[in-house]
Amino acid sequence: MGKIIWLASYPKSGNTWMRAFLHNLLRAPKEGYDINKITDFTVSDSSTAFFKRVLTKPWQEWTIQEVADRRWDVQEMITKLHSDNVFVKTHNALVEYMGRPIIHMEMTAGAIYVLRNPLDVVVSLSHHYGVNMDEAVRIINDPTNGSVSRAELVYEIHSNWSSHVASWTQQQHAGLLTLRYEDMLQKPMQTFSKVTKFLGLNAPKDRIQHAIEMSSFKKLRDQEDQKGFRERSDKTDKFFREGKSGQWRDILTKSQINKIIEVNKDQMERFGYWPLPK
Repeated sequence: MGKIIWLASYPKSGNTWMRAFLHNLLRAPKEGYDINKITDFTVSDSSTAFFKRVLTKPWQEWTIQEVADRRWDVQEMITKLHSDNVFVKTHNALVEYMGRPIIHMEMTAGAIYVLRNPLDVVVSLSHHYGVNMDEAVRIINDPTNGSVSRAELVYEIHSNWSSHVASWTQQQHAGLLTLRYEDMLQKPMQTFSKVTKFLGLNAPKDRIQHAIEMSSFKKLRDQEDQKGFRERSDKTDKFFREGKSGQWRDILTKSQINKIIEVNKDQMERFGYWPLPK
């Protein structure tokens, strides 16, 4: 029995990419690790399968409060999956809800938090949720934003982009590693080496480089083209769509950009997304 190492992010910010890197690093397959098996080491804290072990009613009958009350049980269950620490994907904000913590710190060993420019996040969200750009802007700015329970996943609390980022990163400590999606793209060896060091892994450079190559966006997209990806939203035909930064420049209107900045400026400035580069 170990503890949880959270792989946390606002939706569409690079969480799946990080998970793919870790699987390729830990297993070092000659070809890329199967994207449909990246739950081997990185389970989700929202997986309905875990909650079904502690809530005996059909999932359609679970109340919001019942799920909130059982998150502790589920996270304790997750810590027992392996004898060592467990990687757990979450899109939840680090907040309390219904009088209960979403994330239980007594079962936490640490966290890797991945963030991405919200101007690019909103573009990816529009495709993932199957909504127009104005609605995606409303979602990323909504402090009450979250998801509802469904067959595979229980509800999540996302809040707006700025609040989500602040909830995970406002208190810097040794058990937290914060990474930017843009640095993962532009400085992969330097950035992913921080991950291996944070995890206490003495991985040689060639192994890190191999994991980076096997989890590249092209490799992930090629896999999805060949055999699909079970985590793809039914609102879009591709999960791995572009994998770029700066696409907002050609897509968002000035009004949409200003709305996002108005709500999220402080955290954007904190992480180098504001002022906007010329």
